[in-house]
Amino acid sequence: MQNTLTFLGLESSCDDTGAAIVRHTPGEIPQVLSNIVEGQTALHADFGGVVPEIAARAHAERLDHCVEAALRDANIALSDLDGIAVTAGPGLIGGVLSGVMCAKGLSAGSGLPLVGVNHLAGHALSPGLSDPISFPMLMLLVSGGHCQFLIVRGIDEFHRLGGTIDDAPGEAFDKVARLTGLPQPGGPAVEKAAQNGDPKRFALPRPLLDRPGCDMSFSGLKTAVLRARDTVISADNTLRRQDVNDLSAGFQNAVCDVLAEKTRRAIAIYLEENPTVPTLAVAGGVAANKAIRAALETVSEENGVKFTAPAMQYCTDNAAMIAWAGLLRFRDGARDDLALSARPRWPLDRMQASMLGSGKKGAKA
Repeated sequence: MQNTLTFLGLESSCDDTGAAIVRHTPGEIPQVLSNIVEGQTALHADFGGVVPEIAARAHAERLDHCVEAALRDANIALSDLDGIAVTAGPGLIGGVLSGVMCAKGLSAGSGLPLVGVNHLAGHALSPGLSDPISFPMLMLLVSGGHCQFLIVRGIDEFHRLGGTIDDAPGEAFDKVARLTGLPQPGGPAVEKAAQNGDPKRFALPRPLLDRPGCDMSFSGLKTAVLRARDTVISADNTLRRQDVNDLSAGFQNAVCDVLAEKTRRAIAIYLEENPTVPTLAVAGGVAANKAIRAALETVSEENGVKFTAPAMQYCTDNAAMIAWAGLLRFRDGARDDLALSARPRWPLDRMQASMLGSGKKGAKA
């Protein structure tokens, strides 16, 4: 097998359509030759959240254009690639299916190898796009739909230490934004409002800190924000700007405190494995939040653990992380064919029971 590999990645698990080209030579930092992301915020703005059917239709319309743009920006042809990687789950099934079918068509037409990628594994391995990583590492995957601590022992070997038992932090950020009249996506909107707020004005809870372990809960915190909002909402059902800022700051501070304390506990468990280079990696859309990232950097420094996170553009959903994860899996011997299935649920740790239960379509992530 040749040393240098060049992969196309496709991402369509939620509301961002992405295509990217990544090239890698062993021993070097990978080169992201192109990274095209087309968001759908405007399409869903009137609905207060992502509408799965609208998202799936947009993916189907945009994927081929994103691929063309990625190839053009990278200044290469399809024939210059060594393989195609695609998010095969978990995610909104219509969007995932759009990406998988597009990748299958490209693979069938070009004869290029096809590699299905777990979207969460893409996030978990994304710090490697800008910083060398060594295994085992401790990963906090914190995004709009997921939040879990993982010991990553290899490209396809994940051990979950704990995670959210209800809402993910990103989901809670979106809901708090809706409660306070801020625009979507909620994460950046709440973070911006929090910059001018008083985090101590409202006494918000820090769920599950009174219990041992690394599990988290954010649903009750969201409800506490709702109740706090109702105490200050005016007779004409409006909020003052300062009320919104203070609620945002209080909520964000509570999330920081929970993630920091649970990270301390996860580090203690992780260090029992005696890693050669103790590393805490943080990835996912919420990792772009500067206050949360700073809190986790402080915890890492206090425990003598290296902190790493992907560049901001690789925190949110993108195809570069999918191309990178697919390239690594391909180099490790992974191959898929035209029987590759789109999966709405696909837990990284296949040895443990799902934290959020199972349904007819399998275990949730």
